[in-house]
Amino acid sequence: MTPKGKLIIIGGAINTGSFAETQFGLPQNMNFFERGILKRITTESIKGNESRFEIMTTASLIPEKVGEEYIKAFVQLDVHNVGVLNIGSREEANNPAYVERIRLADVIIFTGGDQLRLSSIFGGTEIHRILLDKYMNSEFVIAGTSAGAAASSKNMIYQGSSREALLKGEVKITGGLGFIDDVIIDTHFVERGRIGRLLYAAASNPGILGIGLGEDTGLYISNNKMETIGSGMVILVDGRRMADTNLTDVEMGQPVSIKNMVVHVMCDGDIYNLTNHELVIQHPHAVVVH
Repeated sequence: MTPKGKLIIIGGAINTGSFAETQFGLPQNMNFFERGILKRITTESIKGNESRFEIMTTASLIPEKVGEEYIKAFVQLDVHNVGVLNIGSREEANNPAYVERIRLADVIIFTGGDQLRLSSIFGGTEIHRILLDKYMNSEFVIAGTSAGAAASSKNMIYQGSSREALLKGEVKITGGLGFIDDVIIDTHFVERGRIGRLLYAAASNPGILGIGLGEDTGLYISNNKMETIGSGMVILVDGRRMADTNLTDVEMGQPVSIKNMVVHVMCDGDIYNLTNHELVIQHPHAVVVH
């Protein structure tokens, strides 16, 4: 069943903390994120500027600061119906007052931080159930940046250093929030050299499409199509035609070999069809300077 809702996943810009190997903080330049991708989230929502937004800061170690930054960003876009929910426990994720806020929301945005907090706190709760129901059956928008993007798929990378990613057992995968199936998502992808993590994930389960999101870059997903939005790149790793790997033969901690893994690079406006696995690249007209 194709969801009626829209999913927007972003490689990271607000909270640069993602996984234990990084520091938490705020970037110097948020202009594109604020005016580009947040604007797209707003225009895709059912009531536009009048939509009710809830910012979910659960993943972050600095939830108050992150919430403030989102509110400031939306004010610049003339969006004022914005709330912040810092849900820190499974008990709170079943709290009737918070559940009702989710029920009334038109847009939910999961911020950056630690995606394992999102899956462990929300998984199987009443809020999770309502999010899945609204996403499947209404014009509901779910957005996530950094950890919020990584946790949006059914399968989720939650640990693994970039440098040693292609050693057997280094990359750890668990269940995510399940808004999209048959993909696995990594973030801050280009900036932190995480291609190895996605190659390993695709080799261990070749039926899953690996998605690597650069910073200030996202995917708008609707009707089984993914459109790149933002200033950077999205890397796709497709293992369906993988010919061979030694993954099951080598010992834990040993290097992994992979034969014939397909890699695509997407930029702003490019579209990938999740049904037939075809990529359509946009070719903007060259500007001729006389």
